[in-house]
Amino acid sequence: MPDSLACAAPIEHDVTQGSDEWFAARCGLLTASEMKLIATPATLKIASNEKERKHLYELLAQRMTRHVEPSFIGEDMLRGYDDEITARDLYHKHCAPVREVGFITNNKWGFTLGYSPDGLIGEDGQIEIKSRKQKLHVQTIIEDVAAGGIPAEHALQVQTGLLVTERAWCDFISYSNGLPMAIVRAVPIPEVQERILAAAAEFEARLKLREADYRAALMTARTIPTVRKAYAEFAA
Repeated sequence: MPDSLACAAPIEHDVTQGSDEWFAARCGLLTASEMKLIATPATLKIASNEKERKHLYELLAQRMTRHVEPSFIGEDMLRGYDDEITARDLYHKHCAPVREVGFITNNKWGFTLGYSPDGLIGEDGQIEIKSRKQKLHVQTIIEDVAAGGIPAEHALQVQTGLLVTERAWCDFISYSNGLPMAIVRAVPIPEVQERILAAAAEFEARLKLREADYRAALMTARTIPTVRKAYAEFAA
C-alpha cells in the first residue's frame, strides 16, 4: 500500500464512525486503537506474540481484498456507543464545543496511521472517551486521575492519536453512568511517540514481507478463484 509523501499532513475523512464508508477508510491501516497489539503498553517494546501476528494477517487480508469482515457487537459495545454520546454532550456543555469527525489519517512517516477521534476541540485539542464499568471507573479515578494520569492500557491510543492529528493535547474522558465523569489532559510525549513510530515502521515492514510471500505462494499453489457473496444472500 504505497503512500504519497506529497500529502504528508493530517487528512480528515468525512465519514460516520461505524458506517460502511468508515470501515472502507480504515481498511488495511494500522490505527491508534490497535497500537496496543503492536507495541506492549507496559514496556513500549515491539510486540512479537500471537495477537500481533493475528493482527498482521488481518490487515494483510484487508489489503489483499479491500474488505473488512464484520465483527460481533456485544452488550458492552452497545452501551459504549450510548455512553460516548452522553459523555461528548456533557463535555460540549461544560468544557468546550466539540466537532465530530469520522476518521483522520497521516502518512508523513512513509506509511499511514489512522485515528478515529471522539471529537476535535478548536484548533489544538481532541477528546478520547472511554465508557467504563463502575469498578474500573472508580479504580481509574483513584489510581490514575488523582495523579493526573490516564490508564496505561489507553496511553498508546492517546499518544498515537496525537501523532496522527498533530494536535497539542487530548482530554481523556472516563465515563460511567451515574458516577462523576473524569477528565485528564494528555500532551504528546516525544519519547513514547518515537517508540510508537519505531514499532509501526517495523510492523509495516513485516506486512510488506508477508505480502510478498503471499503473492509468491499464489504462483505455485493450487487455487480456484471465488466470488465474494454478500451476507444477505445467505438468508435467501
